[in-house]
Amino acid sequence: MTKQIMEASHAIAEAVRMAKPAVIAAYPITPQTHIVERLSEFIADGELDSEYIRVESEFGAISACLGASATGTRAYTATCSQGLALMNEVLFIVSGMRLPVCMTVVNRALSAPISIWNDHQDSISARDVGWIQMYAETSQECYDLTLMQFKISEDHRVLTPSMVCLDGFTLSHVYEPVDIPAQEQVDKFLPRYKPYHAFLDPGQPMTLGPIGFPSEYMEIRKSQIDAIEDSLGVIEEVYNEFSDSFPVGIKKARPERYFHVEEYQLEDAEIALVAMGSVCGTIKVVIDKLRKKGEKVGLLKLITYRPFPRQAIKDALKGVEKVAVLEKAVSPGGDGPVYCEFSSLFYDSEDRPELRDFIIGLGGRDVSLGRIKKIYEMTKEGKGEKREWVF
Repeated sequence: MTKQIMEASHAIAEAVRMAKPAVIAAYPITPQTHIVERLSEFIADGELDSEYIRVESEFGAISACLGASATGTRAYTATCSQGLALMNEVLFIVSGMRLPVCMTVVNRALSAPISIWNDHQDSISARDVGWIQMYAETSQECYDLTLMQFKISEDHRVLTPSMVCLDGFTLSHVYEPVDIPAQEQVDKFLPRYKPYHAFLDPGQPMTLGPIGFPSEYMEIRKSQIDAIEDSLGVIEEVYNEFSDSFPVGIKKARPERYFHVEEYQLEDAEIALVAMGSVCGTIKVVIDKLRKKGEKVGLLKLITYRPFPRQAIKDALKGVEKVAVLEKAVSPGGDGPVYCEFSSLFYDSEDRPELRDFIIGLGGRDVSLGRIKKIYEMTKEGKGEKREWVF
């Protein structure tokens, strides 16, 4: 295990290199480009034996990964924003065919107006495509989650594609210390991919992605949804195995409980802030300052967003009186998407907390310490509408 100072995008590229995908398909799009750019350097320098496919679009990138995965090989790509939107048709096909393609999404606002800066609208818009979604706060988490996503997606009980999401520029271009294990350790944790099905083998001909008649379509979809729901347990298993395999990196960077959520100062909290991604670091600073003044406030950080970890959230927020959901996405004509999840979760709960929704950071708007403190004060005082925009 060595500690290196590196950009979060390069930490992801290191994890992908050590996972040894057989095929990488990529199309450059800001601010994701540094990941696939570094991977191309690894291949050119002979540090990674992988087929690097330079495609004409993000639609081509995900299509190439679909084909590669269907042959029984480990496949990877990365994208963001309009690129992820362009993939949308094929994202459904990959998940419906139960292909364990792994992808990094460097979150960036969708246009119009054109923006290259961060919010979560792109990945939140893809929440229903049947992919596992995990969100990283730090460079270390970017590395950790990238390695883990391969093992999770390829598990025979899951066989579901996954995306690790990180904030564009705010995290993707930030340099932080990252613990990098030895290749031998990674190989032990993540062995060579052995496909569960005999994919595209001329000796065992089969049809992939055939027509689904009404008499079977619902059953097939239900089996897919069941696998995603059941992946919650597999994710916990992989997190635990990762923690045991790489104790220095993960146990120093993460609390002992490294599952679907992180509980920060929630033990006696009366008010909880809920968020995903790098903004959680800013929230922790504000919480520390408020705690010194005697305020009982904590943070619930969502790591796994799909599948939605209902029980873990309920357990973490037990006894909390007020919850403020801070989210970098909107659902035009409706409430905030993450807020809706929490509202539904606690709808018939006897100890339902008072819920508030705060829209923050759209299009890269700075989420300062002062804005976080304002959200806390509004929540404490019961001010604001159900959906409050914090500019």
